[in-house]
Amino acid sequence: MVSPNTPETPGGTASLAAAPQSIHDVVIRLAGNSQDGIQSIGGFLARLAGRSDQDIMTYMTIPSTISGGPSIFQVRMGTGEVLSAGDRADMLVVFYQHSYEAHIGSLRPGGVLIYDADHVKPTEGDNRFTQVAVPITTGTVEAVGGTSKDKGKNIYVLGLIARIFDLDGQKLGALIKERFGGKNEDVVRNAMLAFDAGYAWPQNNLRDLFFRFEAVDRAIAATGRPQVTMDGNMALAYGLIAAGVRHGAGYPITPWSSIMETLRAEFPKYGGLFVQCEDEIAAVSTALGFAFTGRLAVTGSAGPGLSLKMEALGWAVMAEMPIVVVNVQRGGPSTGMPTNVEQSDLLQAIYGSHGDTPRVVLAPRNVEDCFYIAIEAARIAREYSTPVLILTDMGLASRIEAFDEPDLSKLMVDPSPDLSDRGVDFKPYPLDRITRHAPAGSKVGTGKYPTVTGLEHDELGHPTGSPKLHVQMTAKRRNKIKALGASLPAPECVGDEEGDVLLVTWGSNWGPGREALTQVRAAQVKAAHMHLRHVHPLPNGLEETFKRFRKIVVAELNDEGLYGFGQFTMLLRARYANPDIVSVTKTDGLTFKISEIVAGIGRHLGSDVLAASGAANQNSALAKK
Repeated sequence: MVSPNTPETPGGTASLAAAPQSIHDVVIRLAGNSQDGIQSIGGFLARLAGRSDQDIMTYMTIPSTISGGPSIFQVRMGTGEVLSAGDRADMLVVFYQHSYEAHIGSLRPGGVLIYDADHVKPTEGDNRFTQVAVPITTGTVEAVGGTSKDKGKNIYVLGLIARIFDLDGQKLGALIKERFGGKNEDVVRNAMLAFDAGYAWPQNNLRDLFFRFEAVDRAIAATGRPQVTMDGNMALAYGLIAAGVRHGAGYPITPWSSIMETLRAEFPKYGGLFVQCEDEIAAVSTALGFAFTGRLAVTGSAGPGLSLKMEALGWAVMAEMPIVVVNVQRGGPSTGMPTNVEQSDLLQAIYGSHGDTPRVVLAPRNVEDCFYIAIEAARIAREYSTPVLILTDMGLASRIEAFDEPDLSKLMVDPSPDLSDRGVDFKPYPLDRITRHAPAGSKVGTGKYPTVTGLEHDELGHPTGSPKLHVQMTAKRRNKIKALGASLPAPECVGDEEGDVLLVTWGSNWGPGREALTQVRAAQVKAAHMHLRHVHPLPNGLEETFKRFRKIVVAELNDEGLYGFGQFTMLLRARYANPDIVSVTKTDGLTFKISEIVAGIGRHLGSDVLAASGAANQNSALAKK
């Protein structure tokens, strides 16, 4: 690759000296301030992938303060299946000196550093990377005019990246026009001027950075269905609509708020209603009011809000009221790190209320699964007449992925409540069957209408202090959750049938876990990977799989606690009394790197090879070029 100091040909318009290099995937990290709109660059690239042959996954960090601050957006694009946002960047684009100093360590040796020559001075003599100086700020001002100052730098860089990777400029231009189409015509024109200027930056400095993605493997990627591109929060919201949820209530909190805003806008289109309440307690109570009418409802929050909802959720367990509750987990405790990822609310979700309150907890594995986990949560809530909690997280909430458009003709659920007549033998809380409520408006043959209460009750819902009935009703509420666990299919186990290590993941750790498995097996270690979407209750039969491996290593984004084990690890050890179940945990507010999981497995196996492999992993197709 050429040095940025290579003399230009006259006019800076040298033609490309070589054909584009063919690549399989690339990891690009953009580092600047949140005010620079670097998230928009990743969003445009993700949406382009959804209309092209590339698969994509993104990762971002944003400041938790209103005034903004340092921010990154990492995007991994590839022509095969992309399972994670990547460990180290192949290309790093930095806007400021602080961006350079904070993120140069994330660029792999041999990678490409593109920096704004107006604001950044790289370390002299650093030959680990190809350094390309681009006057991003000046180029943007020249393109759109001095009155815009340096606004539009993100679109300038988008044009630059489009040229480097031979992306479809026409499609990107159309996406830019779609994005800014509702604004003043001058905004659209300036955006296109900035994009064109970045795309046309003098070619001789780019000739050895000019890459083209390999042709996509149709056997892997083609399904015959169009692609959609969205983040996890949006996918979950539309999954709830497909599941027949039309009513809900919430209160704003990061990172749940965008789900609430989507549902507020979309529910009325389907004859529904979403209420923004004055606080979290009112929100869950309002949602339970909707559920009382026979309409499956949703509420949601982050961990702090879920704490406030717990008393009402205890009522929902006692009343056996179906409801879906979303917790978009973030760093904690207390206000914690509102814009960072963590998986530390698991025990809160399962055991958060006082008394014996058996609940169902699900966790999506990626953005696409956010859509389908909402449908599964609604199914379970209705079938078992119980609250169902969905534990997603900040990583999934903000991550953008492209996936096959769901077949809505087969998935849409009728939201109509069951108002059919109930016979003379109707009991909403029969001891020998799962609860079925009679919503307000349905006729009961006896003329004696049941009650719904948070007090212990008999089979008609009437309050009781009977010790015998309390034992029976406690068992009834417990046994239906056990029945659900017995009905769940065994989780997919990929890799060796038996061996040294079984890697177990839950939630958003699925992709890094699957890629970690590939590296572990490449080191001649017999290993497999199991991922659980149904976190509580657990599917039956896991112990038989666990017995076939020397170590069961659970990777989760929470603290090792007082006894050296993560929250899900403790749950598994308590359930199976197996001392070979161990943890790889972290709480730095960032998603797992593949190398971190590989190194953690190496520590538990006593494998220097794996520990070294994890530390040295660069997870890059370009590194092989």
